[in-house]
Amino acid sequence: MPKLRTAVNSKDHVQGNANAPIELLEYGDYQCPHCGHAYPIIKSIQKKMGAKLKFVFRNFPLAEVHPNAVHAAVSSEAAALQNKFWEMHDHLFEYQSRLDDKSLVKYAGQLKLNVEQFETDFENPELIQKVDADFESGVRSGVNGTPSFFINGEKYDDSWDEETLLTYLESLLT
Repeated sequence: MPKLRTAVNSKDHVQGNANAPIELLEYGDYQCPHCGHAYPIIKSIQKKMGAKLKFVFRNFPLAEVHPNAVHAAVSSEAAALQNKFWEMHDHLFEYQSRLDDKSLVKYAGQLKLNVEQFETDFENPELIQKVDADFESGVRSGVNGTPSFFINGEKYDDSWDEETLLTYLESLLT
């Protein structure tokens, strides 16, 4: 079974209890319809598991099939520089049918980001490098599609419908 090759570190976006017994990491693409379907499932699981779950998101934009995915990922990283990664992450999935550059700037304003700073950061090559590094870490870990999940460092290849995934995660607690 493939393992996560790049351990979760300070460059990652983490939600939940940093010391939780369960670490769920998603490689996702903001324009991917399957990731859009997984988004509310993960939100629900986070709520149900509470402090027992740490959730990590890494960018894995499939640029060949999703032409706006890279810019959407970069916009989430630009938002992160203003401490609004998770707000932008959620917004991108909630409005994933409109991820063109004009919409991304509009979302920055809706999230009360400094839009001028956001636009400057959006052009920052370091953010593209961060997205590329996430993508490469996924490739090294055997990711070839989205969403891809790792649980406590092991690739999860079963169904990610809420009942199946939640049951599996809870089984790890016993």
